[in-house]
Amino acid sequence: MNMELMEALNILEKEKDISKDALLGAIEQSLLLACKNHFGKADNVSVNINPDTCDFKVYAEKTVVEQAEDPVLEISLIDAQKQNGNVQVGDTVQVEIKSKEFGRIATQNAKNVILQKIREEERKVLYDQYYSKEKDVVTGIVQRYFGKHVSVNLGKVDAILTEGEQIKGEHFEPTERIKVYIVAVKDTTKGPKILVSRTHPELVKRLFESEVTEVREGIVEIKSIAREAGSRSKIAVWSNDPDVDPVGSCVGLNGARVNAIVHELRGEKIDIINWSDNPALLIENALSPAKVIAVYADPDEKTALVVVPDYQLSLAIGREGQNARLAAHLTGFKIDIKSETQARQSGELYSYEEEESQDPEALYAEAAGEGIIEDAEETGLDTETLFAEAENLDIEEEKTEDFAAEELEIEESETKEPETQAFYEEEDDDGIDPESDLTDLAFLDIEEGDFGYEE
Repeated sequence: MNMELMEALNILEKEKDISKDALLGAIEQSLLLACKNHFGKADNVSVNINPDTCDFKVYAEKTVVEQAEDPVLEISLIDAQKQNGNVQVGDTVQVEIKSKEFGRIATQNAKNVILQKIREEERKVLYDQYYSKEKDVVTGIVQRYFGKHVSVNLGKVDAILTEGEQIKGEHFEPTERIKVYIVAVKDTTKGPKILVSRTHPELVKRLFESEVTEVREGIVEIKSIAREAGSRSKIAVWSNDPDVDPVGSCVGLNGARVNAIVHELRGEKIDIINWSDNPALLIENALSPAKVIAVYADPDEKTALVVVPDYQLSLAIGREGQNARLAAHLTGFKIDIKSETQARQSGELYSYEEEESQDPEALYAEAAGEGIIEDAEETGLDTETLFAEAENLDIEEEKTEDFAAEELEIEESETKEPETQAFYEEEDDDGIDPESDLTDLAFLDIEEGDFGYEE
């Protein structure tokens, strides 16, 4: 057992993550190269390596002849019979080659082959390792600035954070830990070249996956993301479970989950909205926090007209158009935002309130032109009532209340007369005729003291 070689292979496998089989294959290739350098050719040479003990032997296959003219390919009968007495001329025998017989140059070349194979395997392992992490978020340590680019150590390899992939105004200190999104991994002769980003929209999505359990498990799905790095992001979320609130899951208790992501992005604001298959509702949600009066969306043309209150127009558009720009990118629609006044002036906003608020005289004239007044006179119905029915309008309750109030006033005025008049109209229990003359009262038997005084 070759303990020294086995120990060296185990160390390389552990530290470099290079398989033992690949290293044994490199040793085999190096021995074949050494034989070729030593003998000039190695077509008849074979190497046998035991992977369990790491013992190896090199054999050359030679043909038995009476007199060997080419010692590389032939062996004399006398020499062959020293190894096996039963061989005859024309047979082939395996002749062992001692690696110690190789010269210095052949040995050095074999060493170089092994080292080259180790480097190649190391690059391949690193490439495969980080290629599997492409389109994912990793944590790196800032190494240094070179020019306007940043070198970030990802563990076994350094990545490049270019100027274009840095958030504007963001500055890093050496040894600072940051999270970056792996954009691409390229295989080069000097090892894998990794490009990372801090501005990619997928960075926000991966951060939510790492922070929000429901997103990581697929219960809550992030349908769309729009981002202006360093300033604001909008994400639309959808829940596959009706009992789970997608927005609440992403925000967390007292905003704990979303605040952790905002802190990682150095204060970047994040708007979380509900996703909807209805384009109009989705656009309305995307323009939050602005309030929306109406949305006219064309799914085929991917265009939409949004009407907002006059005092909400600047909020809907956002600073330098940011809110509208993010909403358009989030929904995929070309959004045209107008105030309520602008939409009414252009005739793009229809309102029943305008119809109800028209001048009554104008409506009366229009009704007369249509023959409604004549119909009212013929049928004997109230003109105003018929007009309201024709226009599908309800008679105002206020008008009804006014009529009731007038009738009540008339009744009160009729009943409010002098006491003598009330006396005439009242029927007396003793049979006194209310129409009789007042002199009849003299015949009434009134005793003294009935009124509480004496004569």
